[in-house]
Amino acid sequence: MREYLHQLLETTGGDLSAAVIAARLGVSVVIAAFLFLSYRLSHSGSVYSAKFNVSLAALTVITTTVMIVIGNNIALSLGMVGALSIVRFRTAIKDSRDTIYIFWAIVVGICCGAGDYITAAAGSGFVFLILLLFGRIRNDNRALLILRCARLNEEKVESLIFQYYNRKAILRSKNTTEDSVEFIYELNGKYLNKPLSEKAAGKSITDAVYELGGIEYFNIVLQNDDISG
Repeated sequence: MREYLHQLLETTGGDLSAAVIAARLGVSVVIAAFLFLSYRLSHSGSVYSAKFNVSLAALTVITTTVMIVIGNNIALSLGMVGALSIVRFRTAIKDSRDTIYIFWAIVVGICCGAGDYITAAAGSGFVFLILLLFGRIRNDNRALLILRCARLNEEKVESLIFQYYNRKAILRSKNTTEDSVEFIYELNGKYLNKPLSEKAAGKSITDAVYELGGIEYFNIVLQNDDISG
């Protein structure tokens, strides 16, 4: 039993020829190019990060290289896990889809490093199509309407917001003092410039608010689902 365990720990994935190593790395580079293209097509504007995209492609090749080195060597794989466990990644993920691409790059690297090209290619093809078709889907931005006015106009403001957006504007906060009141409304961004009331058509919400008089400030803050840190 002791000799069997010793042999198991000393076992490697075999002496790979230069051609096999080059083939595995070559396939990983090709699939990394598809990953790069998919990320570029599914992201646009300020969401797209060229540096992150290049990092994904490099991660695929790096993972393949690690898998080639590890092979079936249990001792080496345990040592690699121990070494990687002390590394702490603090890169901020701006888009939840970025997590998908990170896992995609790692899985492709593992498949190519193990020589399972069919799984790597087929899986990447399906993921590529899914992200290409649905990658541009965006959640509607949310808008916060922040308004501070004299308490004398409290009912007028509430009536005006209801007139413009009906029940689509949700009151999230209402802070009052002896002389003033502050409202914070949450509204789906697509309704911001499209009042639901025909009476409000042709006049912006900003103009309508300041026509009431006694307005200290009126701010519109747009929010989205991007994660920053």
